[in-house]
Amino acid sequence: MGVITAIAILVFCTFLPGLEARASVPLSFFHRGVRSALGLPFALILCLVCNLLVGVMTYWVMGPVVQALRRWGWFDRKVWPRFERTRHKLHPYVEKYGELGLALFIGVPLPGTGAYTGAFGAFLMGMSRRKFLWANLLGVLLACVALTMICLMLDQGVVAEDSLIRRLFLKGVPSYE
Repeated sequence: MGVITAIAILVFCTFLPGLEARASVPLSFFHRGVRSALGLPFALILCLVCNLLVGVMTYWVMGPVVQALRRWGWFDRKVWPRFERTRHKLHPYVEKYGELGLALFIGVPLPGTGAYTGAFGAFLMGMSRRKFLWANLLGVLLACVALTMICLMLDQGVVAEDSLIRRLFLKGVPSYE
C-alpha cells in the first residue's frame, strides 16, 4: 500500500460521522498496509490532527448551516424546537462542568460521543469558540490516548485472545493475524 492511499484511508475513516478516532486509531495499529506505509507514530498523529479538524470544521459550519435551514418554515417549526429542548436539557451540565464536561464527552470513545456531537452540542449551548477549541483539544487528546492504550494492550498481548475487547476492536480489520 502506498503512503497516499494509507493517508486517504485514515483521513476518510476519521471524517466519517460515528467512526472518527474510534476507527482510525485501531486501523493505524492493526492494518498492516497502513502501519507499514506510514509508521505508527505518524499514523497516530494524523488521526489526532484529523479528529481535531472534525470538531473545528463542524463548529465553524454549524452557524451558517443552521441560519440557512431556519429560513425554511418547516425546519423552524418542526426541527428547531427539538434542538431547543436538547439545549435546555444540556445547559445545566455545561454550566456546571464547562469545557471539562464537554472535553470528557468528546473524549469518551463510545458511540454517540466524539468531535461531531461535541461541536454540535457546543454550538447549541452557545459556547464561545475559544472554550470549544480547548474542550475539543482536550477531548480528542483523551480519546486518542485511551484508544492508543487499548490498542497497545491488544497489540502486546495483554488482553486475552478470546476477550470481548479483542473481538470488538479486531472484528473488521482484514490484515491482522
